[in-house]
Amino acid sequence: SPNESEAVGARFPFPFSPYRIQEEFMAALYRALEAGGVGIFESPTGTGKSLSLICGALAWLRDCEERKRQDEARLLQEPEQRDRESSPGGAPDPAAGEPAWVAEFVQGKAARDRADRAKVGEEQIKRKKREERLEKIRHNVQLKYASKRKKCEDDETERLLQLSKEILSKEAGSDVLEQLDHNEEELILAEYESDEEKKVGAGLDEDDDDLEEEHVTKIYYCSRTHSQLSQFVHEVQKSPFGKETRLVSLGSRQSLCVNEEVRRLGAVQLINDRCMELQKNKHEKKNEGEETAGKRRRVSRAVCPFYSYEQMQFLRDEVLVDVKDIEQLVTMGKKTKACPYYGSRYAIPAAQLVVLPYQMLLHESTRNASGIKLKDQVVIIDEAHNLIDTITCIYSAEVSGSQLCCAYSQLLQYMERYRKRLKAKNLMYIKQILYLLERFVSVLGGNVNQNPNTQSISQAGTELESINDFLFQSQIDNINLFKVPLTFSILLCQLFGFVERYGAPTAVKTNKENQKTTGLQNFLLTLQQGPEKEGAPPHPPADPEIDQLKMASPLMHIEGFLSALTNANQDGRVILNRQGTVSQSSLKFLLLNPAVHFAKVVKECRAVIIAGGTMQPVADFREQLLSCAGIDADRVVEFSCGHVIPPENILPIILCSGPSNQQLEFTYQKRDQPQMMDEAGRILCNLCNVVPGGVVCFFPSYEYEKQVYTHWEGTGLLTRLATKKKIFQEPKRANQVEQVLAEYAKCIKRCSQVGGHMTGALLFSVVGGKMSEGINFSDDLGRMLIENLCMKAVNQSIGRAIRHQKDFASILLLDHRYARPAVFNKLPQWIKERTLIKTGFGQAFAELRKFHREKSCYRPASS
Repeated sequence: SPNESEAVGARFPFPFSPYRIQEEFMAALYRALEAGGVGIFESPTGTGKSLSLICGALAWLRDCEERKRQDEARLLQEPEQRDRESSPGGAPDPAAGEPAWVAEFVQGKAARDRADRAKVGEEQIKRKKREERLEKIRHNVQLKYASKRKKCEDDETERLLQLSKEILSKEAGSDVLEQLDHNEEELILAEYESDEEKKVGAGLDEDDDDLEEEHVTKIYYCSRTHSQLSQFVHEVQKSPFGKETRLVSLGSRQSLCVNEEVRRLGAVQLINDRCMELQKNKHEKKNEGEETAGKRRRVSRAVCPFYSYEQMQFLRDEVLVDVKDIEQLVTMGKKTKACPYYGSRYAIPAAQLVVLPYQMLLHESTRNASGIKLKDQVVIIDEAHNLIDTITCIYSAEVSGSQLCCAYSQLLQYMERYRKRLKAKNLMYIKQILYLLERFVSVLGGNVNQNPNTQSISQAGTELESINDFLFQSQIDNINLFKVPLTFSILLCQLFGFVERYGAPTAVKTNKENQKTTGLQNFLLTLQQGPEKEGAPPHPPADPEIDQLKMASPLMHIEGFLSALTNANQDGRVILNRQGTVSQSSLKFLLLNPAVHFAKVVKECRAVIIAGGTMQPVADFREQLLSCAGIDADRVVEFSCGHVIPPENILPIILCSGPSNQQLEFTYQKRDQPQMMDEAGRILCNLCNVVPGGVVCFFPSYEYEKQVYTHWEGTGLLTRLATKKKIFQEPKRANQVEQVLAEYAKCIKRCSQVGGHMTGALLFSVVGGKMSEGINFSDDLGRMLIENLCMKAVNQSIGRAIRHQKDFASILLLDHRYARPAVFNKLPQWIKERTLIKTGFGQAFAELRKFHREKSCYRPASS
């Protein structure tokens, strides 16, 4: 009714008049958050799910904060009466004449009330100071000018220091080179202090008062991809809450680093290693102080100019004043000369909405290192259709024989060089890790002292073992694996500096003045080039980024594998994959019970919402994730709604056979058959003749897409397709997706305006790839989707085509197995109730031609 709609509108501010299903979604979400439940929310892609999440959740947060302020005010208004009741000369003691334990309880309650009032008072003072500071920044540009002036002064100081160094180096001559050797002291491991190292690793200083700031009630929103997170932030900016919400976007160093020297390393692990090294130098430089007279002057170690506490505080406040996405955060970091990666973390305590990728929230050690505290907070996991698989992948780990041998070599060389200078405890830890590496290579059938590329495996094959059996077989069951990974964070920094100084062949070197060749470099060269020396055929050209990763941080992979082995025996398995050589062989930990890690998130949080456009089958989440995590069934709330588009605007068809009556079955065994690929090609050719605008064809994998593309290229089919549609392929690299999409959209728009033989574009994409999630193929960009894979990822891909109420599209599912009840029932309800099953291509083609002819008179502009 109108009155109900007005009430909902007042409760949930919305940028426009919401659909009925959006009102229902927000109301159900509010109730789930208020009750502290675990909600499974399904709202088909294109129904405004993001806005419903934003407005529903932030409306609840607004009310929650208001209730808290009222409770605080009530608590502070009644102190005199409560104090009189517990004071000797005040009102009669309610515990008079009662047993001693009652009197103690009454007095204790009075003391607790006084402590609560004091705490509330402190929180109010902190909150008032924060609000005043942010208000000044919002309306008074003097602070911004002060920040800019400080940056200019720092730049000038740095320029003068550089000039002084150049003059000194010219005067000092050979002395400087000797001091570089002296500076090698930094590579020696300090006494192991895990707490201090954790503080350095998190980028925290001891004098940081703001770290003690209480974490306000907040919502953690996470999604899978960078583009999904950016879209969500843009929706927040457009919402009625956009001006008043304190939002911070978190990301990886690869996304947020503004130090060009570090960014150009490319690979995320190289960036992480170098950042930690620069951070360590900064920390040590701060504590080093003045060298005593007569001592040799130490050469300054490289530090990150963006890792400035004062500038990161400026950045923190700028982040909290206005809603910014990752790109805007990076731009601001460059302007203020402050690190966005660490600056954004400083903003977490005061933020009301924290936007972050899956990995940072679901991986416990990453979560802790990022300063994320889930206690009594709300977590919303969007695009959660692949949540189970995501947790499984995050906590699974794999190391190759080549990585194990490389790590052993680096660590052995490091230990031999600094044996006499290392503390006894650190020497013991290094020897322990060397022993582990030796046993892992041995269990693969190799020897760490020989070249892994030339060591043949006598008994090739794959073996599956329980965790305990693997530990016994490797003879490491007597080692406390919970303690070993704690030394890795320190060791990684030192080893990175050592390898950088003495040269891993693929590592990117920043200190070009002091690159020495030692046995380490020679050994690593044999690891990389061994097969060629033995006359083996040369390897195909490899991705240089992957090569860098293999050689730069093998210990990081090994740390992940060791941590994985600390899972309970029943929660995982170890796969021993023995292939031709030790280098090609690998050890892989496979997590079997993702619920054990998800349970830790749910246990801490006030409420958890799992949301997605296609959550079917919901039973998987209930059984594999929630029940196994020990979540009470009464706490679980389900919400599902239909789509906003009219039934006549969508045409889903299950096609069982092609134009030549070839039955369509794209199983792993049959999909490689030439006749199967030819039939799919004939279907596509016919469809491109009647479907205007864009056609998106999803394949099961990048490899199969490449195989089919090559086959069609050889048969001449691609040439025939290109006369009607310009062909695009989904790139594997995420940074190329935007460019391909822009060209795809531009081509479709040009064809619709110019006319002629070319009617649009054809995009080959991959189920579960970059374009099956978070990408909008709205309007002319996606008039038809073609699928040939059976199930959860298929549902997600289907949602790419229907993006708003007036959109329309046809969806063709190429495989007779889609018609089977067990598979058909896993389709989303709004698709299932409109799906036609066609055994022959002729009937399907007639339906498609009729559908697009009727819709051709109504062509909304592409969005």
